[in-house]
Amino acid sequence: MTAQNSDKTPSRKQRLQEKQRRQLSVVDTVDKAEAKVRKAEGELAVAVAEAVQVFGGAQAASEELVMPLEAIRRFLDMVEDEEDDAGQGTDTAGPAGADEAEEAEPVTA
Repeated sequence: MTAQNSDKTPSRKQRLQEKQRRQLSVVDTVDKAEAKVRKAEGELAVAVAEAVQVFGGAQAASEELVMPLEAIRRFLDMVEDEEDDAGQGTDTAGPAGADEAEEAEPVTA
């Protein structure tokens, strides 16, 4: 094998670094896209829940939206899970924040 000119051909290390850079870039792009999908699914779930209320039930909403009843139920479950998570977060975060504020008062006063 002949000696390679380092100006023209990247070294193994450089090739590996470039490959890793591209891989990390792709992973970052996928992560961002997944976050957008989760946000869109959440918005769709809220809209479907509203449709269920407006149309008077999941079956009617399914028919009017031309969406399978299973999908309607999945979106309703998503909204319910979000509400459960929000309720738990509010219950636990409220008192903890108040406790921290109360503890801070005597120190600064």
